[in-house]
Order: sequence, then C-alpha cells, then structure tokens
Amino acid sequence: MSTVCTICWVYGRVQGVGFRYSTQQQAIKLGLTGYARNLDDGSVEVLVCGPGVSVAQLISWLKAGGPRNARVDKVVTEPHQPGREWTDFGIRY
Repeated sequence: MSTVCTICWVYGRVQGVGFRYSTQQQAIKLGLTGYARNLDDGSVEVLVCGPGVSVAQLISWLKAGGPRNARVDKVVTEPHQPGREWTDFGIRY
C-alpha cells in the first residue's frame, strides 16, 4: 500500500478551540503521520500522510467541522511530497 501525503489549510473558527489536538487524535486513530499547526492568519495547516483511504477519511472529518467547538468554513487541499519521513502525528507551534 502506497503512502499519500496531502497538505490542508482549514479556515474558520479553528484556533483556540482544541482543533490541533482533536486533529492529532483523529490522525493517530487512523494511523496517519504529519502535523497540525496554527498559522498567523487564523487558519490551521494540516499535513497528513498515510494510506489514501485513511487520508481521505481525515480530510472528510476536517471538512465536516472537526471538533465540536470549531466552525470550519473552508478546507483547501493539495498533494504534497514531503522532504522527510514522518514517524508520528505532531502538533507544531
């Protein structure tokens, strides 16, 4: 099974509501690697790598709104070729 990587930018009320932590929990549950980090414009960047089906499941979860207190207005995705191998799913600051 080949590894797929996708980078996502999530817009809306996604900072200060536990979005990165919830995304990390979902990614770990799906066996994915990568990271989630807040950006200066108020969005969250998510890099996710793993089996295509699992990556698609996480992206669907992001588009569905993420954690309860978040409000997702838009998710932009594009394929990504990482420069390194990710061994877990982390939170960047």
